[in-house]
Amino acid sequence: MSDSVKVQKREDRKIDGLMEAYFDKPNRLTTWSGFPVKDIYTPADVAGIDYEGKIANAGKYPFTRGIHSNMYRGRYWTMREAGGYARAADTNKRLKFLADEGVSGFSIFRDLPTVWGIDADHPMAEGEVGVSGVNLTSLKDMEELLDGIPLDKVSVALLCASSLAAVIFSQYITVAEKRGIDIAKLRGTIANDPLHSRYCYGKPNNPIDLSVKLAVDIIEFCTKHMPFWNTNSVNAYDMRETGINAPEEIAFGFEIAMEYIRKAIERGLDVDDFACRISFYFSAGMDFLEEIAKLRAARRLWAKIMKERFGAKKPGSWKFRFGVHTAGSSLVPQQPLNNIIRITVEALAAVLGGVQSLHCCSYDEPIALPSEESQRIALRTQQILAYETGVANTADPLGGSYFIENLTNKLEEEAVKIIKEIDEIGGMAEAMRKEWVDQKIDHAALQLQKEIENKERIIVGVNAFTTASEERTPGGVHRIPPETEREQIANVKSLKETRDRKKVKETIKRLREKAQMGEGENLIPPIIEALKAYATTGEIQGTIREAYGLSYDPFGIMKSPY
Repeated sequence: MSDSVKVQKREDRKIDGLMEAYFDKPNRLTTWSGFPVKDIYTPADVAGIDYEGKIANAGKYPFTRGIHSNMYRGRYWTMREAGGYARAADTNKRLKFLADEGVSGFSIFRDLPTVWGIDADHPMAEGEVGVSGVNLTSLKDMEELLDGIPLDKVSVALLCASSLAAVIFSQYITVAEKRGIDIAKLRGTIANDPLHSRYCYGKPNNPIDLSVKLAVDIIEFCTKHMPFWNTNSVNAYDMRETGINAPEEIAFGFEIAMEYIRKAIERGLDVDDFACRISFYFSAGMDFLEEIAKLRAARRLWAKIMKERFGAKKPGSWKFRFGVHTAGSSLVPQQPLNNIIRITVEALAAVLGGVQSLHCCSYDEPIALPSEESQRIALRTQQILAYETGVANTADPLGGSYFIENLTNKLEEEAVKIIKEIDEIGGMAEAMRKEWVDQKIDHAALQLQKEIENKERIIVGVNAFTTASEERTPGGVHRIPPETEREQIANVKSLKETRDRKKVKETIKRLREKAQMGEGENLIPPIIEALKAYATTGEIQGTIREAYGLSYDPFGIMKSPY
């Protein structure tokens, strides 16, 4: 083949590629969750809809259009960016950086050893201390983490959702008490959703019943002593990250919440005394219109559940209040700056869906923990949406769209079907015990991966529009120095050697006695007492576990020193 023929063939391929791109069109005509989408939607698609009963103005039952009558004209959503890595002092520095950049609330991530309820010097913690969040082995860590932060003036979200939430929550209020702050004035959120955590953080640290008991302890304590604190942030987000679809996200999240509510009522609480302080943590993924409809459907369905199933009478108990974390699973390491666009689309969906608190991922999260620069861009994304675009000027601006209203109905109907299926199993806890939930998650994850590999779902930079692998991440990569883990372990060992051991022993003994009194005994007060003596997370969890007939150590390695 002559050189001129080769050149011509290359030119022909370029032209073919141009023509292919010119005539390219969508080949997946469904939403992300699989609902077929028509060419166009008309009044016929919302014919017969009862506006007052199904939609209503924002601020009115069933709150489809928002929980406040004027939504963001009253105030913007809380702009959060999460901080949490390495030592407490490092995280404290990052929180203050974010405050300087304009966040309106803090979110604090903890590392895996903290989630599991083991101390930094536990053998299974090796290599994990401070890697995915801050290590909180003792009250000393929380004191250092919150140094200089005015707890009576800021809203803090503690993102610890395992049954260690009871200890982390107690650490926080103990710091407040030691500063002389009235805990009744504290505002914030504790994730406190141990049921979901077993699908997201590896080995569950406690069985289902004990996990729910500790979650209800927090609900009861806050109901009696902390009226402004959100007692649960039920984490449908992490469930969604496993690959389940939008109606499953709603249904699984609501069924988990109903487990806590039923147990709190059994404890003797009036649903109207605590329901207004239950919140949710949802995802916002890449199917822009479906995500908006999902949040509207969730608001309507939750209002019905609280009013009709639980008999709640106060409008505040009917309101679906939620935070959104943009979908980390939608981000990819290839062409990482593209992630800024994905995050912007997802954040806009959350705002148009009526979010109360928003966390935007950072574009480098598929590669490492966020750098200061990438977190600044994530926060700027929220600020540009709020201050430049005008999307916050009116409530539910897409309400009344034939497509949005039709899709909102479909998502609610599908979520109701799934909830009915879980109810027939016996509730979410029973569905977990029977591994029904595991099967759904496994199926969803496998199906999603197949669709990406078959190019039924296009991910730019992954299975289409690819480029040569990048050798560097724009803006660099945040690295955690390896010596930080060694320093934290040394600090924990030093604490155990220098604290008042007699006092620790006495408080651990009282905690054990209270835990042995059973389900109805609230363990938050004795946990606080043990924390003030600098008992560690591992010691507190181990004592409670033993009182419930379990091994001291969830990994079966350590023995109780008491």
